Formats: sequence, C-alpha cells, structure tokens
Amino acid sequence: MTERTCIVTREVREPGELIRFVAAPDRSVVPDLKRNLPGRGVWVTAKRAFVEQAVKNAVFSRGFKSAVKADESLPSMVEKLMTDAALNALGFARKAGECMNGSGKVEGSIRSGKAIAILHASDGAEDGLRKLKQATHAVERDGGPRIKIWRIFTSTQMSMALGASNVIHAALIEGGAARNCMLRVTQLSNYREMEPS
Repeated sequence: MTERTCIVTREVREPGELIRFVAAPDRSVVPDLKRNLPGRGVWVTAKRAFVEQAVKNAVFSRGFKSAVKADESLPSMVEKLMTDAALNALGFARKAGECMNGSGKVEGSIRSGKAIAILHASDGAEDGLRKLKQATHAVERDGGPRIKIWRIFTSTQMSMALGASNVIHAALIEGGAARNCMLRVTQLSNYREMEPS
C-alpha cells in the first residue's frame, strides 16, 4: 500500500504508522483498523494524542470534505479495538503453542533463548518484573537478542486471553502467531505512547 498523509500533522507516512477512518452512512466517523471498509478513508497518525486532536479540532470534516460526526469517545473506541485485537492475537499464540505463562516457564524460555517477547501484567508486582529483567539482561550480556518486556495488559486481561487464572507473566515463542501478537502489542503500545522495558 502506498504512503498516506495524516490529516492532523500533514506528514506522509507508511500505512502501518497510521489509522484509517471512514464515514458511516449516518456520517459518524468509524475506525477501520483492518483497512477494508468501503468508502473514502482518511488517515491519522496512530497515536491517541493525534486522534484526540482530530476530534477536538474538527479535522475529520476537513479530511472528508464534508460534515461528519466524530464522537468524543472515538480515541477510547480506537484503543479498545486495538486492545481487543492484541488480546485475541495473544489467545491465538497460545493455541498455536507459541505462548507460555507462569514465572518459572517464562524465565526458562528467556534463559534458553526461546522467548522473543515478554508480557508482564501492568498490575503485577515489581519483584517479578525485576527477576524477568535480570534474565533478559543476562541473555543480552551473553550476546543474545534484546527481549522486550511489555506491561500493557492487566492480569485479568491476560488470564482471559490465555484461558488461565492469575496470569502475571507470559512469554511469546518464535512463530507466526507470536509475531502477529507482537505486532498488535507494538501498535497498541505506540498508540498509548508506552515504551517496553
């Protein structure tokens, strides 16, 4: 797909760095994360602050060149859709055998070089996170890859996605489903402007 222009910043970007929006028949603005809804689309840089700015400053109407309704809840709606997509991808990674949870298993996957990314519950204890960081730093010191740790989901969200209880840590293991989950998590992290550890 060719580059697109953000209607807020006027910067030209790759489609992966933007969110597409379309106007529904009732003239409400609808996010099109999969980029497959019919009709003319407009694009906004994939960060919550820019979506908020587009709503606040009536930029969508200028982008569509006609009056549209961009609800104040649009930035939250986009975040919820992105969160759901990332959690669904996490569930698929588990079904594909490309995700494991539990402190011992996760630490083992890091030290063995199998983990490509780690999820630590946003409401999880700092002590558990410190142990994971020690393991990832040890792998890096030994010449292994940098393993990112995201704190983007609550324990409840991770538990539901993985069909388990009290999930605090999860490791993504190399594979197509895990890579897709990493992509979704990265997109959500960028939208929230959160950096992984």
